[in-house]
Amino acid sequence: MADAKLSAAFLPAHATPHADPHPMANPGYGKRSTPAQLPRTNDDFLHLPPREASIAAYLDRLPEGTDISVKTLAKYLPYGQCALRTALNRIQEAGHLRRGREHLSGSGSARWITRTWFSRTARDEAWWTAFTRGDVPEGEGSEEPGSEVAGPGEAGPDRHRPPTRSRAFVLLAALGRTAPALSLSYGDCVRLEPQVREWFARGAAEADILRALTCGLPSPVHSPAALVRSRLTTKLPPEPIALPTLRVLECGTCGAPGRPEVLPGGVCGPCRGGPGHRRHPSALPSARVHAHAATARAAASRSQERTQP
Repeated sequence: MADAKLSAAFLPAHATPHADPHPMANPGYGKRSTPAQLPRTNDDFLHLPPREASIAAYLDRLPEGTDISVKTLAKYLPYGQCALRTALNRIQEAGHLRRGREHLSGSGSARWITRTWFSRTARDEAWWTAFTRGDVPEGEGSEEPGSEVAGPGEAGPDRHRPPTRSRAFVLLAALGRTAPALSLSYGDCVRLEPQVREWFARGAAEADILRALTCGLPSPVHSPAALVRSRLTTKLPPEPIALPTLRVLECGTCGAPGRPEVLPGGVCGPCRGGPGHRRHPSALPSARVHAHAATARAAASRSQERTQP
């Protein structure tokens, strides 16, 4: 009830609910909620202008991984793409949104993924800086999606709030959406969570794990938890191997490449002038180059004059 009241308060009068649910982005992309957010209240976006507040409230209620690009939002909100770009920039200035890129750690490639992080709780620059380092400040509350909204000036429900779930738990809990035959119970997700964490530690992405768990399923699946446990064990990727960096040394004097053993002190033998080493021929000055060229042209001209009848 409180959710409905808040949404109605923020949405403009001409806004109507869209018939279709908001689409999800490609696996690995889409909305990413920041951790350690304060409980939801009706005052979260009152500091924003009405248009920005309505868009922020809409983004806040979208699930993880939904497509929140400007083009898609324009199809589901009563604003054009230009207005949405301006609004999102203002929401970003207020500390609720950040856009950037994230390296796929442990993937063995230089691939970077575009990310859009949203925070219901407004953050300052220091918090976002710590977030990009993976050093999120502790001591702030968090809430599960779908929890009740407290009214203005009212405290939230006095009950134990479950902890924020990990990527591994969320993937297992949502596995039944991709493959209904693999729907797992809460206890199954808790027991299998450490195995999925190991996949993430070895550089696997959500799409890799889903592919390993859902491709080629038998029919019927008698024990989803046993099948998932077996596949997480037998298809576990190897630990990433750090390949040595390829390096080539060069002489610090002439720049000639060489193996380290022939470049003691970073200088090649000819430049050191040791016995048995001839120095590299030095480049001719430009004046001598021009003189040699003029001599060659004159000789070629005389040769042509002799051959003419």
